[in-house]
Amino acid sequence: MKKKTEKQKQAEELRARLATVSTVILSTFQGITVADDTKLRRAVETAGGHYQVVKNTVAERAAAGTPAEGLLKNLQGTNSIAYTTTDPVALARVLTKIAKDTPAFQFRAGWVEGRVVSIEEIGRLALLPSKEELISKIMFLLNAPAQRIAMALAAVPRNLAVVVSEAVQANKFSGAESTRAPEPAAQ
Repeated sequence: MKKKTEKQKQAEELRARLATVSTVILSTFQGITVADDTKLRRAVETAGGHYQVVKNTVAERAAAGTPAEGLLKNLQGTNSIAYTTTDPVALARVLTKIAKDTPAFQFRAGWVEGRVVSIEEIGRLALLPSKEELISKIMFLLNAPAQRIAMALAAVPRNLAVVVSEAVQANKFSGAESTRAPEPAAQ
């Protein structure tokens, strides 16, 4: 059993982390195997997050005064939290995949970008494209009109060059033909 000073130290460390996070997902882990827990921790770390099993009182003390206070208040049962300061979609995607593969791991609630979200909203969040994908799509959409204008401007001289080249090949510029318009007939 941990001493009071150890619990206080753990609560202070967690408070410092919770003060800077953008996403916290509360879950239960009762019945999860050690191998599945290890896989879960590695997957969350690769998504840029942290996963931690917490005692309810420690979590409540740590969350006091942080944005996640409402989420971690009055906890009951066995709880764990996953949190990140980066991409909430990546964390939700990893945790949703783990929840499908490991029935003992279940979501309880979440806190994303300043508001508490339900279990269904966490699932919908996991279906969104990642932040990098959204940025690349926006950049493509911003770049496309400029690219089309450049292609249209380049087409004018290219088309003129093609017409002139075809006229040269057909001997349209020989001296035999007159370039003047015919004169109207006299009446």
